[in-house]
Amino acid sequence: MNRIQILKEINNIFIEVIEDKDVVISESTTAEDVDEWDSLTHIQVVIEIEKKFKKKFTSAEILSWKSVGDMINGIEK
Repeated sequence: MNRIQILKEINNIFIEVIEDKDVVISESTTAEDVDEWDSLTHIQVVIEIEKKFKKKFTSAEILSWKSVGDMINGIEK
């Protein structure tokens, strides 16, 4: 799966978690860019990413993520 495909899957996860079909994210998107992206949403997104990509992330990895691009980097590892 390439970065574009991963981004599309993450975007679908955001749509599902924040219940907004119009949300569009990019690799540079941060929590400041999405009104509904708070700490609880972040946890829900991470859980759904772990399920979707069958990966388990450490707390340190998750805390290091500052943007969607960082999430993609974690998934690609």
